[in-house]
Amino acid sequence: MDLNGVPATLDQMKALALTNYGHFTSMLVENGAVRGLSLHMDRLVRDCRQLFDQDLDIEQIRGYVRKALGEHAGGRVVVRVTVFDPALDLGTIGRDAQPQVLVTHRQAASGSPAPWRLQATAYQRDMPSVKHVGLWGTMQRRRAAQKEGYDDALFLNPDGTISEIATSNIGFVREGRIIWPRSPWLAGVTMTLLNQELDEQIVTEPLTLSDLPSMDAAFATNAATGVRAVSAVDSTEWASDAHAVLKELRELYADIPAEPV
Repeated sequence: MDLNGVPATLDQMKALALTNYGHFTSMLVENGAVRGLSLHMDRLVRDCRQLFDQDLDIEQIRGYVRKALGEHAGGRVVVRVTVFDPALDLGTIGRDAQPQVLVTHRQAASGSPAPWRLQATAYQRDMPSVKHVGLWGTMQRRRAAQKEGYDDALFLNPDGTISEIATSNIGFVREGRIIWPRSPWLAGVTMTLLNQELDEQIVTEPLTLSDLPSMDAAFATNAATGVRAVSAVDSTEWASDAHAVLKELRELYADIPAEPV
């Protein structure tokens, strides 16, 4: 756990734990390279300007990531880059900020991700377009879903339209076409990469739970796991893991060149 390229101290980490103001991105590093690395860096720069009114040095961040990987540079790990200011606390949150860069990593899961069963729940993240560290509400909904036997939570806006999964985007297949929910949500890197590669017009629609029986398949996208089948939302079920479009999406994603860190 490195802060600005050196081991983080307990006092520095207190601000992240107690004040909990900042933003991050998570990415799968395979043999020192990342699919959509530029998009991850763009996200960090964009969110830093919005939360701290400050710019970040992308090359410096990439250097921090390379240093943190160390002996893991040739393996397969999930790296999280978190941006926060250890000097800010609850009483001084309005001060001019000096954002710092925390890099952590964990071993990536092996094998193909298992299909997910989702529980729909009414919830909308604060500032949905920002990948911020305020995850309490998100994790509470995920915990509630898992306590009921589901894998994760699918968020519904106040008007009942579908937005996103707790930490993933959701897409659907209808008559061979990809349909994304039309909603405020976080534009995930995997979702963005697929849209850039798909040889078809991007389709978004305001979807509700009543639309799901008309869908032929559903899937989740996330930088750590790629394309994962969704087998159910509440009582609506799909044999989606074998759907031809999902196979095509996985192959399309796998063929996207990775960028060296």
